[in-house]
Amino acid sequence: MKSSNELRTMLRSIDHKSYPAYKSLAGTYQFGTYLLSIDHVQGDPFASPSSLHVEISHKNAGFPAAYYQRDCSRVALQDFLTRRFASQFEDFNFKAKGSGKSGLLSITRCGQEVLERSACQISANSITARFHVGFPAFGRTINAGELEKILFDFLPRCVESSFFYRKLDGKAVEQAVFLAEDQEAVRRILKEEKLVAFVANGSILPRKSGVSDLPLKDSVPFCSPASMERTFTLPHRGAITGMAIPEGITLIVGGGYHGKSTLLEALQNGVYDHIAGDGREFVITDDTAVKLRAEDGRSIRNVNISMFINDLPNKKDTTSFSTPDASGSTSQAAGVVENIEAGSRLFLIDEDTSATNFMVRDDFMQQVISREKEPITPFLERARDLFEQAGISTILVAGSSGAFFYIADKIVQMDCYRPVDITERVKSLCGEHLAPRIQAPGFAVPAFSRALPPARRGGRDGGDFRRGRDGGRGRDGGSRHEHMKVKTFGRDSFSLDKETVDLRYVEQLADSEQTSALAHLLRYALEQVIDGKKSVQQTVKVLNDLLEKKGWEPFCSSYVPCGLAKPRVQEIFACLNRFRG
Repeated sequence: MKSSNELRTMLRSIDHKSYPAYKSLAGTYQFGTYLLSIDHVQGDPFASPSSLHVEISHKNAGFPAAYYQRDCSRVALQDFLTRRFASQFEDFNFKAKGSGKSGLLSITRCGQEVLERSACQISANSITARFHVGFPAFGRTINAGELEKILFDFLPRCVESSFFYRKLDGKAVEQAVFLAEDQEAVRRILKEEKLVAFVANGSILPRKSGVSDLPLKDSVPFCSPASMERTFTLPHRGAITGMAIPEGITLIVGGGYHGKSTLLEALQNGVYDHIAGDGREFVITDDTAVKLRAEDGRSIRNVNISMFINDLPNKKDTTSFSTPDASGSTSQAAGVVENIEAGSRLFLIDEDTSATNFMVRDDFMQQVISREKEPITPFLERARDLFEQAGISTILVAGSSGAFFYIADKIVQMDCYRPVDITERVKSLCGEHLAPRIQAPGFAVPAFSRALPPARRGGRDGGDFRRGRDGGRGRDGGSRHEHMKVKTFGRDSFSLDKETVDLRYVEQLADSEQTSALAHLLRYALEQVIDGKKSVQQTVKVLNDLLEKKGWEPFCSSYVPCGLAKPRVQEIFACLNRFRG
């Protein structure tokens, strides 16, 4: 390891040289109370900026050990420090001058959710923060003086103001940690009390706009119906009261624009913790919950959808159904089965984004088109079995069919953004009408043994993804892989080499950094895990266990980049299921 003075000397020695000379700076340097590592140097001032990280020992950082011993508080502290570091960078961004990206200082821009990110990681011994710097140049000539300003003036001030407890507002740090511990307590209570979701009174559910996830000003605060109201005692906040949704089938109804979808959207995002001031801090949902919807055109591979679709006219096997171009109904049927496979305990469904013929068939239609001529068993007829036999609850937003009233355990009407429990009134009305068919025979949870075939590289040699140019072995006998090129297109998709994975309708991805992480996980799976023998469940378990135990390092090539956020197991399944290969 070199000293900061050696870095300064090296910098001055390459001043005014050609830009590639910056690459000689790669390495780790001691900067008094922290280590600075230059991991990757950009090729020119117009390329993606250079990747660096700092590491501060806990002895120097000085945060109370209790703040990072539990996972929930550790992630909250990491999130707090990332936001703090980002705010410090704003004061110095582009203060160093030059061409292209010269002088850029950037780190992850966190949203309203609290996610585990590669930007800041707290280990047993230290805090590591990863970020980007645009190395300054005039044209393509090194401007060492400006980089010296960044590394020896701007960066030390940002680090000192962000990662040393004595420099921070201790109360603000405590509040971020305590909020996470309270949110974790609610999640624990949900499991103990056989509940699937909780919405605290006073929560602000509407968002500012379609492009802003900030809370909407002057919106109606949430207030639970008295019949569904529960009060919990949290370790730091104390008593909290709100609407508790029990296991089973819950129906959300109401007129248009009264808040049905707004409530469902808050619940689907309740799988994540949120920062203070978001308005949804205590909208907490079972963390395995999955939003289901129709996805016309998606690929499906070897999924047993026979509980919903059977006896197709073309005699196609639906116990191992595959298609490169699914319809709305087949895609939603596959989504249900894939998420049973993924271990989901709660399905969230909005009628507006579902395939109508998959959800329900009314009596008149059944008279016109006999059951023998209809291969689809609608969700209406499987929902109770999903709960009673598979333990999977459903929260369903419905607006067009009263048939769902007959299967619901709880019915909540949204009236001007205020929930009203109308269960008893609706159940009495159900007795006055002819009940539709609400249960079909032959329900069985499929056996999940399907495996993904090894993907093939589309190169001249036709070799598979697991093989390097020398047959997969390096000179030292170790494994050597040609990594597939990863490119992320925001939150919606990514590509591996030339294969695009479309995640537009995986609605619970909260951040584009989760999409980037999925790209790295899938690349690793194709290169190291998928062999045609391991089941999808086994493959995901390998990936998730490795991520839990060893962090980001196994999934990255030479260094861990800033810009990865941990996805849930359900999104890893979704990614594998949508890879066409």
